Amino acid sequence: MTRLVLSLLAVAILLVPPASPAATWTEGTNYVRVTPPQQTTVPAGKVEVMEVFSYACPACNIFQPVMEKLRHGLPPNTQLTFLPAAFNPQEDWPMFQRAFFAAQALGILERTHQAMFDAVWKTGELAVVTPGSNRLKDPLPSITDAARFYARVAGVDPQKFLAMANSFGVDSKIRAADAQILAMHVDSTPTVIVNGKYRVIRPSLQNDDQLIEVVKYLVAKENSP
Repeated sequence: MTRLVLSLLAVAILLVPPASPAATWTEGTNYVRVTPPQQTTVPAGKVEVMEVFSYACPACNIFQPVMEKLRHGLPPNTQLTFLPAAFNPQEDWPMFQRAFFAAQALGILERTHQAMFDAVWKTGELAVVTPGSNRLKDPLPSITDAARFYARVAGVDPQKFLAMANSFGVDSKIRAADAQILAMHVDSTPTVIVNGKYRVIRPSLQNDDQLIEVVKYLVAKENSP
């Protein structure tokens, strides 16, 4: 190797910026342990990443692209799940919670999840506020309105949907969801829970990219021996 080549190589090495230190995420600051840990709903060997949300929550609607990034950026053994909250009844959250579990029981949730957000925040079909204002609609959308929506987007008979929405099974799911949200100390949405063990503290993070990195970090913790 010539002296000129060695000199150029040395200069190139000097010009390479030092590697950035890996981000450090701190328990108690960026995430907290859920005590006691909650049972997950994913198959054995899978790591659950759960979003506690509501279709009527404007922040959850804005957060949807972040959940899509997570869907495509997490390891293959990770599975996204959703848990609807109902702690804001004045904005119709209990109705949307019931509709979610009915759609889940009927096997149409995958096809209708984004469409439900769109019906609330884009088309206004199930909007909770009047267009062009912050005033709540009166009356708010009903479970019957939701049944008509699911008939349109998924072809489910409205009476069949209503029967499921008012069934003992859905009532049980609602009680379990309310209890789990309370046990996880979730008081705002969207909130991300990793594998029933860790609750991400979103206000501690500067942006959604950092949230994604925290979730990846916690998933890696669960995947480590």
